[in-house]
Amino acid sequence: MKKIFLVQILMLVPFLNFAQEMSVDEKIEAGFKPFADMIGSLVFYPVVIAGNPVPIVLIVLLLGALFFTLYFKFANVRLLRVAINAAKGTYDSIDHHSVEVVAGDPTPGGDVFESPQAEGVVGEVTHFQALTAALSATVGLGNIAGVAVAIAIGGPGATLWMILAGFLGMSTKLVEATLGVKYREVGEDGKIYGGPMYYLKKGLKEKNIGGLGKVLAGLYAVFVVGGSFGGGNMFQSNQAASQLKVLFGVENGFWFGVLMAILVGVVIIGGIKRIGQVTERVVPFMGILYIGAAIVIIVMNYEVVPQGIHDIWYSAFGNKAVVGGVIGVMIQGFRRAAFSNEAGVGSASIAHAAVKTRFPASEGIVASIGPFVDTVVICSMTALVIVVTNIKNNLFAYGNLEGSNVVLNSTGKKVGGVDLTSIAFDSAIPNFSLVLTVAVILFAFSTMLSWSYYGIQGWKYLFGKGRVSDLTYKTLFLFVVIVGASSSLNSVIEFSDAMIFAMVFPNIIGLLFLAPKVKIELNKYLKAIGYQKE
Repeated sequence: MKKIFLVQILMLVPFLNFAQEMSVDEKIEAGFKPFADMIGSLVFYPVVIAGNPVPIVLIVLLLGALFFTLYFKFANVRLLRVAINAAKGTYDSIDHHSVEVVAGDPTPGGDVFESPQAEGVVGEVTHFQALTAALSATVGLGNIAGVAVAIAIGGPGATLWMILAGFLGMSTKLVEATLGVKYREVGEDGKIYGGPMYYLKKGLKEKNIGGLGKVLAGLYAVFVVGGSFGGGNMFQSNQAASQLKVLFGVENGFWFGVLMAILVGVVIIGGIKRIGQVTERVVPFMGILYIGAAIVIIVMNYEVVPQGIHDIWYSAFGNKAVVGGVIGVMIQGFRRAAFSNEAGVGSASIAHAAVKTRFPASEGIVASIGPFVDTVVICSMTALVIVVTNIKNNLFAYGNLEGSNVVLNSTGKKVGGVDLTSIAFDSAIPNFSLVLTVAVILFAFSTMLSWSYYGIQGWKYLFGKGRVSDLTYKTLFLFVVIVGASSSLNSVIEFSDAMIFAMVFPNIIGLLFLAPKVKIELNKYLKAIGYQKE
């Protein structure tokens, strides 16, 4: 493993000077922008609702989430306690001592000695590790930066719609992760290969539309590779480097990119097992750090919390002064939630597919916790801190933006999403921006870890599962970490983000076709743990 990592670093050396040539960045920006704009305009093509442009992809995500919520009889809320217990490992014993007929069991109906106990449990990580690996990809800069912009544009009411979208997204995650486990493949080396590529291809073949399944799976694989290089890598390293530049006055993020690439490389060489081991420690730590600070600020400003809650509720339904009224506020909240928790994108099912279990629905239920933590808890805490501190300190006026920047009331300075959140925290806890920088770097690091796994799964689906394929992707991924930290390739990042959400279209089609199979698996698991049948 050490030799492989050394080879990767040596392969990056010829590109280091290239990454520092900002003139090259400008050339790439100029040449790539028309293509990126075209892809972005297709993926985010809008329809006008009540005078507001709404991307079709957002409508697809929300309608899909609503359908799954109703189809599974609000399993997102009804089974939340089961999900928490499953994540803790409460029901793990049924994987070893159950005689239930489950997916992939070659000897169903036999006694306990010839089925699960003798055959063992397929998988590489625990339920908790799979959950944190998936969360590390979604709990990131969007929770810090994106929420601030959504609140600034849409007003406090965007928070309420964001929470609603988070609850609906829990249902979509349940479906995705269940299918990810059900249709996963196990390599000769014991490694797991799963995700939308596999359930689209194999699941739709069972529906006698295998041709469509192959096309959708191939498209998804291409999109997830592109997304892993951009939104899941370049954007993360770029924003983390930007925070360091602002805090310490560093002009070039190149060497930070090199350091980040080395740290990421050390982890991703070990595959999903190593990623799971790291994220199960990093994700809870950074979550506690960030949420803890948010709670402290809310408690410090307890006297204005009731007004903050009132503003959120009132703005959600009736503040016409902000971006076109109710519809505009709903769009901002739904957009932030969808972009944050990635429910419907299908990416998280790749990480969940590696879980050790014989019951696909067990991981589907665990996966439903993801949007709850990401959107209902963390995004909401960010929003409440911004709303409360804005009431207390009059930091900015809602809707007072220039481009994507918020204009501060006191100085007229224009700041972006991360900076606005930092200012809100600093107004209550002096110099908290230093702690926030640490959080941003940890968020970026963990996001890159999980997206590297998502990307390599798509890469191997397209180019094979051999050693050369593995080494090629990881080398490219580490190179992009450096480029992202030392440049501003905006069009490339926008293109990659568009590819991430292009994943929605093939994925949602597959989920709708395969929802009945998920219901079968869900009832099977609930019966195995002694829960009342749906």
